[in-house]
Amino acid sequence: MTISVFDLFKIGIGPSSSHTVGPMIAARAFAVGLKNSKKLNNTHSVTIELYGSLGATGKGHGSDKAVVLGLMGEQADTVDVDAVPRLLESIDSSGILPLLGAHKISFNQTDNILFYRKKSLDFHANGMIFKAFNKLGKELERKEYYSVGGGFIIDETQINDPSQPFSANLKQENSTLPYLFTTAETLLSLCQAQQLSISDIMLQNEQVWHSEDEIKSELLGIWQAMQDCVKKGCQQHGILPGGLKVKRRAAELCQSLKDEETHELFTQGSMDWVNLYAMAVNEENAAGGRVVTAPTNGAAGIIPAVLHYYVNFCDAYKHAGDEGVIRFLLTAAAIGIIIKENASISGAEVGCQGEVGSASAMAAGALTEVLGGTPEQVENAAEIGIEHNLGLTCDPIGGLVQIPCIERNAMGAVKAINASRMALRGDGSHYVSLDKVINTMRETGKDMRAKYKETARGGLALQVIEVPVNIVEC
Repeated sequence: MTISVFDLFKIGIGPSSSHTVGPMIAARAFAVGLKNSKKLNNTHSVTIELYGSLGATGKGHGSDKAVVLGLMGEQADTVDVDAVPRLLESIDSSGILPLLGAHKISFNQTDNILFYRKKSLDFHANGMIFKAFNKLGKELERKEYYSVGGGFIIDETQINDPSQPFSANLKQENSTLPYLFTTAETLLSLCQAQQLSISDIMLQNEQVWHSEDEIKSELLGIWQAMQDCVKKGCQQHGILPGGLKVKRRAAELCQSLKDEETHELFTQGSMDWVNLYAMAVNEENAAGGRVVTAPTNGAAGIIPAVLHYYVNFCDAYKHAGDEGVIRFLLTAAAIGIIIKENASISGAEVGCQGEVGSASAMAAGALTEVLGGTPEQVENAAEIGIEHNLGLTCDPIGGLVQIPCIERNAMGAVKAINASRMALRGDGSHYVSLDKVINTMRETGKDMRAKYKETARGGLALQVIEVPVNIVEC
């Protein structure tokens, strides 16, 4: 299995990478599979069964909308987010769904999408089963998918044969990388032996699949999407969808900060701006807007917030410019790869420590490199970032990516900056390694009860009376 920076950073749609982007990718893959096997034209109906965390919180996370869009052939990085309500309304009113935009089948969300709140498939908490039937009701195709976090999906074939591509949306096939690493210890050894930075190692690995110019151009495109998300989030007012009636705050906070002129280097005011950047992104995510999975949607605000902090508040950016942004994202991806290889970035699998904790570690390490830190200091910063998120539960109220998710991203971004500052004050030596903390996060996730892993059946989700979301009990 090989993971690219562009697998961890993907332009997509809110509110969830595992519950929205993953199911959308799976649905499209299923429809494409029907076409490739010449079964599409004989398909009369399709049913989708959502299990585990998808069944428990999929309604609040937009999983039903996602699979409909995926079956239509839409993709998370290109779908017109403003047109989504109209597309879904046309299907609801007509009872017709065009598979891959062409082959029309009868479709009713209540009958054709089933939420199994109390059942799980064996491999992962985010399980899905797609079935296609002909007009006589005979099953033509059955496919099982798992959304394993960050928009990654796998099916039965990939479970049984790990050499198969890990995700239907990977841009590259398995390849031999010049600097193969799966642990922080190996990565640090490579940096020392080759006298290269972590971002240099990542850049050379990425050149197996893309030219250097393509890599840099696409990374700057990711950065532009992050900036666009922050900008839009700072302009939107009103109430977030879903029934909790959560008020959007980013626009008012942005205006308040501009009025107070608190945009000063390394002051408490800079942290107010970091809070704003993170909240703007996650309000957009909660509203189903265009976001960058970094490495998940639930934690999508942390890396953009810290990167905005670097660009707007750090003198180092004035000297590095776009190269600094590129190195930031490459370093963050290296840390994310290590976490994904050895633990998980899925809230349904290990709780929010796998989402906010991972993003905080990635941002902390990335900021440390672009501020002149050594690879050892980068590793130290990432270790601090994830260590102090260990045990963090995923307990969204009402199954919506709003409370505590939006504020949690702001807290994760501030933690990342502080972790970087602490690491830069040291020499890189520390007692607990990043690898050991990642292993601890994995084991903590195993010990965590299921009700604290994106099921909305524990923690904060039980402390507030949620608005019913019309989930069919199965």
